[in-house]
Order: sequence, then structure tokens, then C-alpha cells
Amino acid sequence: MDARLNYFADPIAGKALKHFMSAGKALKESPLPAAVQELVALRVSQINGCAVCVDMHTKEAAAAGESSVRLNLVAAWREATVFTEAERAALHLAEEGTRIADAAGGVGDEVWAHAAKHYDAEQLTALVLLVSFMNTVNRLNIIARQPAGDYEPGQFH
Repeated sequence: MDARLNYFADPIAGKALKHFMSAGKALKESPLPAAVQELVALRVSQINGCAVCVDMHTKEAAAAGESSVRLNLVAAWREATVFTEAERAALHLAEEGTRIADAAGGVGDEVWAHAAKHYDAEQLTALVLLVSFMNTVNRLNIIARQPAGDYEPGQFH
């Protein structure tokens, strides 16, 4: 399968994505734990069906030492015992933040309060920005039908 667009060769995409990707780098450097960032990025990408991002974040998390058991259970985190309460709170917020059209009120107060028990204001801000960032990246990849499977950890660092 070939991508519909080559974002790396297009001058407009190059200008816009340069700035956009610098926002992603700032999120990586945020105080939100790296493991939580990868789990959230993976879950958002699973929900949206973004194969490129599922490939990337599974491989990045594994390269950073994440276990295959935890990676395999992200899609079923509610029934899995391998996630901390803080990780579960982040995954729940990520799901409601991704499924805004499906959840009449967006992120519910209970979900927000649970996340706020585990993360300070700066971490919560990073979490919200990460969910929004991943939803945008997922859409860019899905619309252009970016093929998946060839990602190598660290490829975009």
C-alpha cells in the first residue's frame, strides 16, 4: 500500500508539520511519565485505528523496556491487573478525550477527578495535550493512508 500523500516532500506540510512536531517533542520532555505517554499514545491510536501510530508506539514502548504483557493488554486495560491506578486514570481520560463524539459530555467529571488524584496540573496539561496531539496525528496518517510495519524505534528522534 502506498500513502496518498508524502508529508515529508510537500512544502506546505513541511512548514506546518515542523511546528506541529516540535509540540510533540515538548510533550516528550514534559513531567508526564514516559511510560504513561506511550500507553496513552498507543490507546488513542488503537481507538482511532491508526496502524502507523500503533506500530510506532508499541515499538517505542518495548524499546524503552515496556513488557509485552502490558502492551498487549492496553486495548483491554479495564479488565487487566497490570496497570497502576494512575495509568488507568490516564487511559480512561484518553479514551473519553478521544471518543468525544461518542461521549455526550466529553470527558466526565468523575474521570477528570480520578486523573487529578494522580497527576498534578502540569502533568494533566501534558496529558490533555498528548491526547489531542495523538488524535491529530492519527487523523493525518489515516486520511493519507500511511502504511505501517516498517517503523524502527528512534526513527523520528
